[in-house]
Amino acid sequence: MQYLLILYVNEAGWPELTPAQQEEGTAAYMAYSEALRKAGALVASNRLRPSSSATTIRTADGKPQVLDGPYAESREQIGGYFIIEAPDHDAAMAWAARCPTVDHGVVEVREIWPMSEYTRR
Repeated sequence: MQYLLILYVNEAGWPELTPAQQEEGTAAYMAYSEALRKAGALVASNRLRPSSSATTIRTADGKPQVLDGPYAESREQIGGYFIIEAPDHDAAMAWAARCPTVDHGVVEVREIWPMSEYTRR
């Protein structure tokens, strides 16, 4: 089964770190990614640009409405993700607990629901 690990972080925190702390943080994520890769669990991962660069689209009165920037105002924003392969939810949770984000943010674990399962109904 595939799981999406959604990384919620305080975007304002990264620029406040010293270059040494940023380097240490980057190294932690690289080590985590390598551990996932070696275990054959890594499917994909990426960082996301700041939420200020986001565009939100919704329908209002039957017409698309486009808003620049994030829609939700909160301290934590989605900063990145990992798509992993795990035999079950407990294994996915174990990987999430090892993610460096848990030290300064939140990792949400969601099972991916393949569209092929939806279309077979």
